[in-house]
Amino acid sequence: MGLRALLLLLFIILLVVRPWAHWGVPLLGLGLLMPGTVAIGLLGSKRVAGAMPIHLERDDWLWILALLAFGGFWLLDVARTGRWPLDSIGWAIPLPIWPLLAVVLLIWLLRYPPGVRVFWVAVCGGALGAGAVALYERLVLGDGRASNDLNAIPFGNLSLLLGGLSLLALLWCLRRGHARSLVLASMALLAGVFGILGSLLSGTRGGWLALPFLLVLWFRTSRDLLPGVWRYISVGLVAFVIAGAVLLPSSNVTPRLAEAVSEAQQLRAGEVRGSVGLRLEMWRGGLMLWNEKPLLGWGEGGVVPRIRALIADDRLSPRIESFSQMHSDLIDTAARRGLLGVTTLLMLYGVPLWLFWRRLRSAGSAETQLMAGAGMMVCIAYINFGLSQSMLRDPLGLSGYLGLCLACWVTLRASHQA
Repeated sequence: MGLRALLLLLFIILLVVRPWAHWGVPLLGLGLLMPGTVAIGLLGSKRVAGAMPIHLERDDWLWILALLAFGGFWLLDVARTGRWPLDSIGWAIPLPIWPLLAVVLLIWLLRYPPGVRVFWVAVCGGALGAGAVALYERLVLGDGRASNDLNAIPFGNLSLLLGGLSLLALLWCLRRGHARSLVLASMALLAGVFGILGSLLSGTRGGWLALPFLLVLWFRTSRDLLPGVWRYISVGLVAFVIAGAVLLPSSNVTPRLAEAVSEAQQLRAGEVRGSVGLRLEMWRGGLMLWNEKPLLGWGEGGVVPRIRALIADDRLSPRIESFSQMHSDLIDTAARRGLLGVTTLLMLYGVPLWLFWRRLRSAGSAETQLMAGAGMMVCIAYINFGLSQSMLRDPLGLSGYLGLCLACWVTLRASHQA
């Protein structure tokens, strides 16, 4: 196994298992491997084992454009307001720089792509780890919500995403057709269940809204890979497992859903209580800020003071004063960077989603079809996650999106060229 494959394994398997993995593994790759391999790959003529010729296609350039636009405009906003994102204080590299570093990693990984097998093993390992941590914290430690000492929301969201990707790994294993692959398929199925269970035990209600979309995407991706009857049976079995987990008293899912209904009813009565009421009030405040400065927004240094001013004027509830973000990627970006910032966010979501969809529709092999489906799953999951949480302002959330998207893309490109 090459170092590039080892780094991918470590990043995905440890993503939500070890709190430092989402920044430590990428920095390790940049620090130890990038300088020499980029110099040889881009400037020299010497052939390196495992390297592929770099011919950046139009699709690669669209990827690079989306990353540069999002990260570059975020940095411009920091420059005009003189304020870094509060969430990135204390990190070795502030969050707005991560999309720019992802460009370098993208070019390097296109030169040295990891294998398809490595990707599927990694997502299954990550899902198994996330589910095991969640079960331990809920059943052994008795914690109310599984989080692994991280924010419970990105922990639960990424557990769900890794579980969904593991169910695609199940299809890849079944396509192999020999006895060892059946054992691997059993492990992939278990990983899918563990990943979804990790999300349920985290109590992350916003992520649960993504479940139906991920199941629909799995159903679309499995077309021509499984007989029709088995596709329906598979979706039904997953839905049955989810329903069973929801009904278990120890899962705490039913009380969390009842709590959300109660908070919504209290909001209708004029009381801002609980996470639902607070989110809706933060969204209202963010839209007020966007309406005041629609093009460029208030900037990193302007949102919190303006929110406090609106609270002082009794236009917003004082209960949201302690929050530094809007719990919605779209609304938070609109309030901070206006319409131009929202455009870069839509590029970050939309460009890879469109590129993966094109590859899925025109897939000439099962490997390409599955990798394109995996990339779409990452994008669609994050769009759903971002409706109720500022995932891209969270170090774990941003690193997870960039890392998983890039891994899907470079693996897809390598499988397509092979």
